[in-house]
Amino acid sequence: MPTACRRCGTQLTGRDLQPLRHQVWELPEIKPFVTEYQRHRLTCHGFGTATCGQLPRGVTQGQAGLRLIALTALRMGCFKQSKRRVALLLEQVLNQPCSPGWVVKLQAQATLSLTPAYEELSRQLPAADVLGIDESPTKQARTKSWLWVFVADAYTVFALRTTRAAAVLQELLTDAFHGVVNCYRAKMYGSQGSLPWCWAHLQRDFQALVGHPDQQVKRLGRDLLRPTKALFRQWSRCRDGTITCRGFERLMQPIHREIDNLLLRGEFSGNPKLVGMCAPLYEHRERLWTFLDVVGVEPTNNASERALRSAVIWRKLSFSAQSAAGSRFVETIPTVVETCHRQSRSSFEYVTAAMQAHFAHLPIPSLLARVCERIHAEHSQHDCPQSLQSGDLNRGTYSSISTLSRTVVRY
Repeated sequence: MPTACRRCGTQLTGRDLQPLRHQVWELPEIKPFVTEYQRHRLTCHGFGTATCGQLPRGVTQGQAGLRLIALTALRMGCFKQSKRRVALLLEQVLNQPCSPGWVVKLQAQATLSLTPAYEELSRQLPAADVLGIDESPTKQARTKSWLWVFVADAYTVFALRTTRAAAVLQELLTDAFHGVVNCYRAKMYGSQGSLPWCWAHLQRDFQALVGHPDQQVKRLGRDLLRPTKALFRQWSRCRDGTITCRGFERLMQPIHREIDNLLLRGEFSGNPKLVGMCAPLYEHRERLWTFLDVVGVEPTNNASERALRSAVIWRKLSFSAQSAAGSRFVETIPTVVETCHRQSRSSFEYVTAAMQAHFAHLPIPSLLARVCERIHAEHSQHDCPQSLQSGDLNRGTYSSISTLSRTVVRY
């Protein structure tokens, strides 16, 4: 409350019913909370055998609690920090003694806990209606590998393999997959049935024609860019609700005809550069317009590229995985993080709940629960996997003695 006028110094009195509010956010000093479990040992008088008390269900065998393991895993798999940086953060910010070696052990525990969720999502891939697929080169130690990403409507799956061949698609999608694969024009995707091509990649190819020294090539590149930009402009209007889907289809008809005619012009131009690009596009031109006919298909493969971008940045910062166990972590954690993001749920809460269930020897929460709810609503014949609630764990009955930073549990 001011006491004097800031201009003349006159004493001020009264009340201000609408004061200016100034709020400052601050973090409390973080101190780890330690819970001590005292395992008593008693000896049988008959046989002389010593028996030690067991830890309650859900308690880890190591010295790290569930939330600490979850945070450590997410600092690497979601926030792209190296093991040394994670250890430094835990020590300097959270006052938690830590070393890079201990971070590796916590990483292994998180991977093991989340493996059932990862395998469940992998098994669901053949049932997807639309999949966006992309891949990026990486390494496992000195072995060249590729990190694949499969983006469905409500979940994302990463897979690290030592090959970029179509065998990976056969392994993960199997013969049971009859959906649509949204991808760019790579040969390994040719075995898939419905194969829409990414217009973002096509736009870059058309832009490359504009920079070609041949004037004929440059002119066709400019002519192709013009309707391509119109396509993206109308798609943006449809996506944000400015125009309806029916209106979008109507506006796309002249664009459709113009691009088909331009591709036909390039095919019969006699220019090897234009013939090599335009002939395959015109031959498979139905793949350019799948997004007009199939619900859920977009004109670009940006969803899978966005999902893959975070993993690529992490790879460049951490020099890729150095072992098979590290590769499993690279697959599992990004899969959980991206799936939680697509389902608008907290990845930290899910990882914590999954590890709580794992250490209690109970089924972990399903990441397909919401997918199954939708399928059940549509078909009324599919069962939804049961999700584990955090309060379902039977912790047992024991007493606790609490201090400011330590809890001693006897049982």
